[in-house]
Amino acid sequence: MTDICWDEAFRSEGANCFRFGVDDQGRACIGSTTDATTYVSDSVEALRALISAVKSGAADHLL
Repeated sequence: MTDICWDEAFRSEGANCFRFGVDDQGRACIGSTTDATTYVSDSVEALRALISAVKSGAADHLL
């Protein structure tokens, strides 16, 4: 079992709540607050690239 240090949950409108964290190996994690056992993890650099892409509108077509 990987230990993850979760930040306080990010809450937007409705029930859309996510949390960000770092595991004991320094990998970045994104998880939903509705299921503590399900999360996505990758390098901090990959998370940074994902956030930059979302901020630039690269995922707007998914909405």
